[in-house]
Amino acid sequence: MAFLSRLDLHECLQTLSVLQWLPVYVFLGAIPIILIPYFLMFTKFWILPVLALTWLAYDWNTHSQGGRRSAWVRNWTLWKYFQNYFPIKLVKTHDISPEQNYIIANHPHGIVSYGVFINFATEATGFSRIFPGITPSVGTLEGIFWIPIVREYVMSMGVCPVSELALKYLLTQKGSGNAVVIVVGGAAEALLCRPGASTIYLKERKGFVKLALKTGAYLVPSYSFGENEVHNQETFPEGTWIRFFQKTFQDTFKKILGLNFCTFHGRGLTRESWGFLPFNLPITTVVGEPLPIPRIKKPNKKIVDKYHALYISALRKLFDQHKVQYGFPEAQELTII
Repeated sequence: MAFLSRLDLHECLQTLSVLQWLPVYVFLGAIPIILIPYFLMFTKFWILPVLALTWLAYDWNTHSQGGRRSAWVRNWTLWKYFQNYFPIKLVKTHDISPEQNYIIANHPHGIVSYGVFINFATEATGFSRIFPGITPSVGTLEGIFWIPIVREYVMSMGVCPVSELALKYLLTQKGSGNAVVIVVGGAAEALLCRPGASTIYLKERKGFVKLALKTGAYLVPSYSFGENEVHNQETFPEGTWIRFFQKTFQDTFKKILGLNFCTFHGRGLTRESWGFLPFNLPITTVVGEPLPIPRIKKPNKKIVDKYHALYISALRKLFDQHKVQYGFPEAQELTII
């Protein structure tokens, strides 16, 4: 009761909405991974995993061909509680015409990319109202779509593989008014995440620019201010045994699963406690001005580098125009590596 007395119902629902997120993914992923082999080999219900795997094989290309989004799932009340926990906000600086297709490049990745998830994979912040006529699709690791049940869940929110095949399909085969959302720094950028940091991987990340040139999709810079603030990350001193263990674990995790394991923490079930929930700090995703891109079937390196430089310039401008308003000092610079 002492715990409940420190939480009103509204805050409790907000906390639970965030608390459920990772366990739901783990639980949904664990069910088919564990139960399919078990039912297949050790029970008389072998027909169930056979049907699940048959459906997966039959439906294999769907996630790379626009998916199966659900307006109902994207509008769940759960996502509003999730949004208000921080809170998360979506800011438009320029109109985006539904007559074009777009690649919305987002920075930084942070630990989890809460801003991208809530702003583009749900309607909690009103994406459809803010950008009428635009259909967003958030790119993520393709391996998620190999898991029955999980693939249906993420597809329902408009999430797609961050593969050239899937992204190119959305930008060339679905008419106009489509926007694919890519966190350019990827999971590797999570290791750069810490409060006060504004360092991103971008200098050698040119695949999204090449894709824009091949499809004629306009490039749109976006920055999630506050994304790096909601968790503290621990990097232990070099030369210590705990740093050796941390680095070995991270390298092994990366090699096996292709993911970067971060040693992070945040708050617990109450604001004053220690735990792994994110801190209640605002995240504001500012979407910048679209950068027109010509359609070139086979862009050469010189052309890619030209538009990559133009994109970096547009991103720096967006960052500098909004950094003070959203918590950075005037002297803060966007560091690109």
